[in-house]
Amino acid sequence: MKKSLKLILDILLGAVAPVVILKYGTAPLGTLPAYLLAALVPVAWVLLDLLVITRHFNFISSYTGLSAIMRGALAFWYVSGALFALKDSASYAVAVLVFGGSAFLARPVTRGIAFQGLGPDTPERERALDRILDEPSVRVTLRDAALIIGATNLLAGVANYIINYRIVVAPFNTPAFNDQVANVNAITRVVLALPDMLAVFWAFSLMYKAMYALLPADDGTDATAGDFWELLAVREKTIASVNPTAGMELTDVSEASVHARANRQAREEFGM
Repeated sequence: MKKSLKLILDILLGAVAPVVILKYGTAPLGTLPAYLLAALVPVAWVLLDLLVITRHFNFISSYTGLSAIMRGALAFWYVSGALFALKDSASYAVAVLVFGGSAFLARPVTRGIAFQGLGPDTPERERALDRILDEPSVRVTLRDAALIIGATNLLAGVANYIINYRIVVAPFNTPAFNDQVANVNAITRVVLALPDMLAVFWAFSLMYKAMYALLPADDGTDATAGDFWELLAVREKTIASVNPTAGMELTDVSEASVHARANRQAREEFGM
């Protein structure tokens, strides 16, 4: 499945469908069935994509799958008021712990994301990618990227809690409760999702910029040209010819070229 199509389905099934079900399905289906259906449709889509469509099991897919299972389980925690606001913000808290917490570990989770996003398909490419990810400048950037994503989720979680606490005031299992939850979803799925996507894109761009800064310039005139793996192979050959145990600092790559390549790589990750 193309990334652009998957993004559209993620929006339709993860954001639009719950609002529509809560708004227009409460009367015909009943209050509780409509609430559960709205909560479980996004979960079912994530698990269907993970287990049937893509069937790629790595850190990213495992994190997404476990988060979906957590949201599905929390759907059966029937609460309202402050507890509902806390429940609805649980996924943000998990992201803060996973990303923000890993920034203080030897290998932040963004390293695994970069590794899996680039997808080395041979042992040689795996070793070459490991070496460039272990470069000091790249390691610092991977930590910074994890902090950016963690901090963004922290702010989004606080905002999500406040929005839920102030808007969802009706008792659970009432039509008014479902309508208020739908109103909150219509707000947060846009207002909070957009900054999160921008932060992730920024973090990815920083990661790739740090890596491309250590790659040689290609012979073309297009700043965005140059396949990552071809440039990495040239880097490996240069390292081997100079000093097999040393890293390599390159000074012939322009800032504009590095920035353009990094943004291109990040856009590819988002299917843009």
